[in-house]
Parts: sequence; C-alpha cells; structure tokens
Amino acid sequence: MAHMDPLVAMARDVLDGNRYMVLGTTEDDGSPRVSPVYFTHHDYRDFYWVSSPDARHSRNVTARPPVSIVVFDSSVASADARAVYLTATAEQVPEDRLAEECPRAFARPGKGAQPFAPEELRGAEPLRLYRATVTAHAVHIRGSDPTYGEGIDSRREITMP
Repeated sequence: MAHMDPLVAMARDVLDGNRYMVLGTTEDDGSPRVSPVYFTHHDYRDFYWVSSPDARHSRNVTARPPVSIVVFDSSVASADARAVYLTATAEQVPEDRLAEECPRAFARPGKGAQPFAPEELRGAEPLRLYRATVTAHAVHIRGSDPTYGEGIDSRREITMP
C-alpha cells in the first residue's frame, strides 16, 4: 500500500471525525451567511445534509450554488487545531435522483444520524436532501507547524485521491 500524504490523511481524519460543517452561502445582498449543518459525505467529494427548503441557507443555495465549507473540531486546544476548507457547488438533490443519492448520503450515518428514505424527502414532506460537490480541498496549516508552517496560519490546497 502506498504511503498517504500526511495532509490528506489529516483531512480524512477531520472529515470522518466530525459531524457538523459550517456552510457558507451568499445572501441576496451579497453578504455572507454561515450555518452549522449536520453532514455526511461520500468519498470526500460529495457532502450531504437535510434541511428545509425554506431555511435561508437553502434558499441561498438555490439562488447562488457556489458555497464554502469548513469542518473543524472546536473541542481541541488552539495548538492542536485542524480544519478542512472546501469550495463546492451545492444544490437540492432532484426528486428523480433521490433513489440513487440517498444510499450514498446515508451509507455512513454514524453518531446519531438519521438515515432518510427517498419518500421522506419529496412531495409534501418538509425536508429535502442537499449535496455540495467539492471543487477544491484545502487544509489549515498552523504557522508553527514543524513541517509546513510559515510563521502565520495558512491554508494549503490538497488533492484528495
């Protein structure tokens, strides 16, 4: 087995070890809006969450699909901070794709996640499935990191295999 890039390994660990992401959308007036959402992912490329289409972040996604996402563990000391930044395009999963997407979205629910069946996310039901497809991954690099640090905290783009 080939050795995994340590930054990719760290990104996988952060994404697998946390259940909430901060979803950054854009309001009608161009201002940013951030919302914590419970998420699952498929292959570190597709990130899923369930929400009301009436929620402001859902309306923002519908109107302006480009989003930013950060996943991090807020329980650690600052010296141990690790974060993954994602640039993505988000959308409400179309009803005719739910049968295909729900198994991917809920394959690894973990930590109290409720898996949804397609019929629970369509028609008169109040919730919908959303997906953000990642176009770029980056990780947080502490300025003091002995290998990658440059004196100030920074982001480094990585390629997820």
